Amino acid sequence: MDKPLSTEEIRPDGQGFLPGLAIDCVIFGFHDNQLKILLLEYRHTDLFALPGGFIRSGENLNDAAKRTLNDRTSLRDIYLDQFYVFGDMSRYDPNPLRTILLKRGLDPVNDHWLLQRFVTVGFYALVDFTKAIPIPDLLSDNCQWHDLATLPPLMLDHNLIVAKALDTLRADLDRKLIVFNLLPETFTMNDLQSLYETILGQPLHRSSFQRKMLGLGILERLKKQYSGGAHKAPYLYRFVHNAPKTQDSLL
Repeated sequence: MDKPLSTEEIRPDGQGFLPGLAIDCVIFGFHDNQLKILLLEYRHTDLFALPGGFIRSGENLNDAAKRTLNDRTSLRDIYLDQFYVFGDMSRYDPNPLRTILLKRGLDPVNDHWLLQRFVTVGFYALVDFTKAIPIPDLLSDNCQWHDLATLPPLMLDHNLIVAKALDTLRADLDRKLIVFNLLPETFTMNDLQSLYETILGQPLHRSSFQRKMLGLGILERLKKQYSGGAHKAPYLYRFVHNAPKTQDSLL
């Protein structure tokens, strides 16, 4: 059964929102050496898109990003980071939004505000996808995690937005690792290397990786608990949460 449309965004004049400015959220999900991305799917359209929305007239940009993500997916309390502004003329195409509205029983006028050109501000996040259960919004029918390696074609320039977000994620991984909170309180160096290799999409030399991570000053090595054959167990580490920030990257 289709959901009713009762959102302010469908008003033809866009009253209450900043015209021509949008937000798109690239939500990466990591778990057990899998990297996924959160997409909305629109029924009877074959259209897939990033969770996105618009900025209210009296709203801060960061607050709008958090609200948009919650409105579109029901996810909340997620660390979002702004990474790029997309404004090329080539991204303008009113047809996808027109199709979505038509399939929902609306026949938008040609000057409907949703059919105009938009510049979009990109935000990204990295979460444990087993702990973030999305729920679709009023316009979309599915909100699901998709394997990053096998994404369907996305509407407008959303594939480009994903690629730029992935580049940013990889470049920021060293200094954002603690914020992302993807590992248990204690973990092995192998656990950490597996996370990096999954996100970077390439194998890393073990010794070089360990030297690099220890040099960042964000890890504390714990004493081994000797018991029987425990001397063969790997060292456990934990993050030093007041560690100095670094701009270095493995890339």
